[in-house]
Amino acid sequence: MEAQTPSPPSLKAKVFIVEDHPLIREGLTLLIGNESDMTVCGSAGSPQEALEAIKQANPDVAVVDLALGSESGLTLIKTLRQTRKDLAILVLSMFDEATYAERALRAGARGYVMKSEALDMVRTAIRRVLAGDVYVSEKMVSHLLKKMAKVQGDASPAPSDLLTEREFEVFRMIAAGAGPSDIAQKLNLSVRTVDAHRDHIKEKLSLKSGAELRVYAAKWLNEPH
Repeated sequence: MEAQTPSPPSLKAKVFIVEDHPLIREGLTLLIGNESDMTVCGSAGSPQEALEAIKQANPDVAVVDLALGSESGLTLIKTLRQTRKDLAILVLSMFDEATYAERALRAGARGYVMKSEALDMVRTAIRRVLAGDVYVSEKMVSHLLKKMAKVQGDASPAPSDLLTEREFEVFRMIAAGAGPSDIAQKLNLSVRTVDAHRDHIKEKLSLKSGAELRVYAAKWLNEPH
């Protein structure tokens, strides 16, 4: 009797998780591990760890948080886009989608999900970006379409369009009421570096003083984006 050739195992999409909170990493690993069409091939808590581990794991998709300790997930996304052009990237963040989704997409992500969303959204978003689609909420789609429909010159550029990643982080913290020392500690920078970022922000936003910057940032925080 001729021996039967075993059928090849079904291929699962390999997911890599970049998240600095161990409990969230474990939760995502369990969530994804229960799916029949995907598996977690590795995880990391920092950009440096992620870059090295992703080389070894060769995932199909990376789920990336934007807040990675004192480092920016946006910078990691840009680096991954340069080194792994075929890698699908999904942002999973507590940061407001209206403020950060467009920035993440410009950096190279294919989707954005807020951590406050239902877990089903994460699974759906992973499958969508793996299929080559872009995934954001319906509310964000509406926002992007309205922005595209605006007549050029109808509104001033938003801070998120003018500032670098680090400058925008500093601006967002100023908007929340943080002072230079608090910002320096949170972002692991010197106060002198923070002051330099503040000067660049004022210049780009055409603001004359630190007081004007604080008022502008606080107003920006309370406006819909």
